[in-house]
Amino acid sequence: MINTRTMPPRLPERKELLRTIARFSGRRVLVVGDLMLDQYVRGAVGRISPEAPVPVVRVTGESHIPGGAGNVVNNLASLGAKVSVLGVIGEDDAGARLVEHFRGRGVNVEGVCVDVERQTTQKCRVIAERQQVVRFDRETSGPLSHATESRLLASLDAELPDADAVILSDYGKGVINPRVLSRAIGAARRRGIPVTVDPKPEHFRLYKGVTCVTPNTSEAWACMRRDAKPGSDAIDALGADILKVLKSRSVLITRGPDGMSLFEEGRRPRITHIPTQAREVFDVSGAGDTVISTLTLALAAGAPLRRAAALANHAAGIVVAKLGTATTDAKELARAIR
Repeated sequence: MINTRTMPPRLPERKELLRTIARFSGRRVLVVGDLMLDQYVRGAVGRISPEAPVPVVRVTGESHIPGGAGNVVNNLASLGAKVSVLGVIGEDDAGARLVEHFRGRGVNVEGVCVDVERQTTQKCRVIAERQQVVRFDRETSGPLSHATESRLLASLDAELPDADAVILSDYGKGVINPRVLSRAIGAARRRGIPVTVDPKPEHFRLYKGVTCVTPNTSEAWACMRRDAKPGSDAIDALGADILKVLKSRSVLITRGPDGMSLFEEGRRPRITHIPTQAREVFDVSGAGDTVISTLTLALAAGAPLRRAAALANHAAGIVVAKLGTATTDAKELARAIR
């Protein structure tokens, strides 16, 4: 049997959330994952090109921000965590920008490995009149070299003993592989610290034993290799099955306008449906990174799973109301809860 309930908003819960936020500062979180650089080229369209039936964008601005696991790092730093990051970049301008950005935010980058044979993953979005016109990507596909993987594992062994929690941010670009997963999950469990995963279906069954896995609805169906079905009953069965397969402490499925569903281990899995906090949605880019960052930081601060999930839900409601890959901070999160 499954024990299901919808979380009611109560004043004592609000006070508990605020107490947890107050404990965010200085908590040490290790992020292991695929680093990317997001480039935004913004402008206006005034005409169609005479060379081809495409819009001509008159560029008015350009910006670069970390993406992928880098956005997880950004979220954690904004919330007040002390962050260390492990990942792989190329010997290129995009990689240098990432490292410079992280150092400027006080992030420990000793675990960032430079591989001269790889290109830093970069996504360039051209945006005109608040609409994305085109995106082009630069990246190196394929597994890491043995030498780069060995350096990454050595950095993991060096950094993890100082962490209060570990996030595995899997974007399928090569950093999160079976050896890295096994080493990170095993070490975190031995130390008794939370380890959370933002999953990809191809590595799904390697996430066994984690504290929490945080797929969105489509990822959850794909991870179980099932066709999507409508309705809350289908989600309840799906989440309970993921919990059983992974033998994890919990599963948090993010469901867009339907909020989130938290599944916790037990003789009878306990399910808590959390209504969305979003009032307006401008852009869902990076919302999953905000969820796993806030959830994990709350766990590192001693919050139980249900409270950590509620905080993650509030944080996601803030960032989807902002344009582009965005973050929130502890003060903004506290204001939203009050």
